[in-house]
Parts: sequence; structure tokens; C-alpha cells
Amino acid sequence: MTLFIALVFVLAGLVKGVTGMGLPTVAVALLSLQMAPLEAAALLIVPSALTNVWQLATGPALYPLWRRLRPMLLATCVGTAIGGWLLLAPGGIGTATEAAVWTPAALGVLLAGYGVLGLSGWRGKVPAAAQRWAGPLAGVATGAIASTTGVFIMPSAPYLQALELNREDLVQALGLSFTVSTLALAAMLAWRGDWHANAATGSLLALLPATLGIVSGQWLRQRMSAEVFRRCFFVALIGLGVHQCVRAAMAG
Repeated sequence: MTLFIALVFVLAGLVKGVTGMGLPTVAVALLSLQMAPLEAAALLIVPSALTNVWQLATGPALYPLWRRLRPMLLATCVGTAIGGWLLLAPGGIGTATEAAVWTPAALGVLLAGYGVLGLSGWRGKVPAAAQRWAGPLAGVATGAIASTTGVFIMPSAPYLQALELNREDLVQALGLSFTVSTLALAAMLAWRGDWHANAATGSLLALLPATLGIVSGQWLRQRMSAEVFRRCFFVALIGLGVHQCVRAAMAG
């Protein structure tokens, strides 16, 4: 299992090194083949937080982005808290046995949906007048989804892409959103009792293979088409998503 986890984080880091994104998504997608999605999410807290802090710190205009995206980011924290509470609340969104079935299914739908969206090349546009309510809505949805699947790329990433930011601002905005989502998820897992000493140690150790993967990915990016790699990434997500849905259906 240790070797499997290390290889997963090398691969997830490789994807992030080439495309600039995807470490949490790939890590949770692959780790959930052997463990529950939230157990996988606990392992990615440290690698995800540190790599995303680095990503947001390298951009040109952190404070203006924070001011612009603050409603969405705060709503992400609220959505994560609500989702975590619903998982634990008596009569909430399912027993532990039921959650063991529908959580992987939800993750599978999410991965496949994001893969299809990525392959389609679709880019929406959110008018300035709609951002006042669309941002918080995207944030709450992102937090709620992350609290059950461990993946916080939907719908925050498509929403940020729809703001028509320039490339540097978009990369920094994604880093900011993923950092806040990671910290909110860590707080929720700690509250649930899933973020403990063993999980924290495992997450810290996972930083080593993740860093190796990122460095390798950055080297590879100079020697291959990032667009081809990105398409392969989205196709792989669709495959993993379908696999998760089939497993959940058979388990149900």
C-alpha cells in the first residue's frame, strides 16, 4: 500500500508539473480505488496546500484577486462546513454503509463530468452583474462537493475560467481557490476525526513523491505538448470516473 500511495503522488505531481493543476483530483481519483475518498483526501492535505500556496504566491496580484474572489472563497468554507455536518448529523445524508456506496459514485460522476468538460473545451462567461451571486453559489457547491468526495475542482475551476482572467491571474486564482478549499477540507476532516496524527504524518510524507512528480512534470513540459498531455489527462479522468460509477453500482 505504501508503494501504491507513493506512485500515486508521483503521478499526481507529474500531472500538476505539466498542466499546472490536477494534483488533488488525480490523487483522490487513484487512491479511492483502494480507500474511501475522504481517507484519500486526508493524505493530500499537505502536498495540496503547500503546492497551491506556491502557485498563488508566484502570481502578480494576490490582494486584488482576494478582494474580487472573497465571496466565493468564504462561501467555499461555508459549503464545506455544511457538507461535513450533513455527513455526521443524525438522519443526515446517509448511514456509513450508504455513504460507502454513493460517495464513490458521486466522485465517479464528478471525475467523468470534469473530463468531458475539459475535452469539450467549453468556456462559459459570467457577466460582472452576475458574479455577486454566482461566486458564492459556486463556492458553496464546491465546498459541499469537497466535503463528500475530497475533490474541490468543481465547479470552482470552470467558474474561475468563465471570469475571463488573463493567464497569470487565472493560475493565481486557481491556486488561491484550491488553497482555501484545502484548508477548509482539512478543518472539516479534523472536526470529523479523520485528520489525526497518522493521517498528518502520511500526508507530510506524501509531499516527497509529489514534489518529485512536479519537478519531473516541469522537465517533461519543456519536451512535449502540454495540450496533448492535458487531453490524455481528461480522458483518464473519464475512465476513472466511469470505473468508480461501475464499482459503486456493483457494490449497491
